[in-house]
Amino acid sequence: MNEGTLAEWLAADGAAVKEGQPLYALESDKSVQEIESPASGTLKIIAKTGEVYQVGHVLAEIV
Repeated sequence: MNEGTLAEWLAADGAAVKEGQPLYALESDKSVQEIESPASGTLKIIAKTGEVYQVGHVLAEIV
């Protein structure tokens, strides 16, 4: 997989998130996956839903 479409955010911008909590749904050619938070903190969303992003692109920050 080289790219995917950000299907939806499962947590709101500015929300407190916990490590392991689903953050967003990522759609590839063959499936839709829920991606979990790698850490706990406050979510700052950078990327827009419906857009295609390359693997490794920063979609959000957790501070």
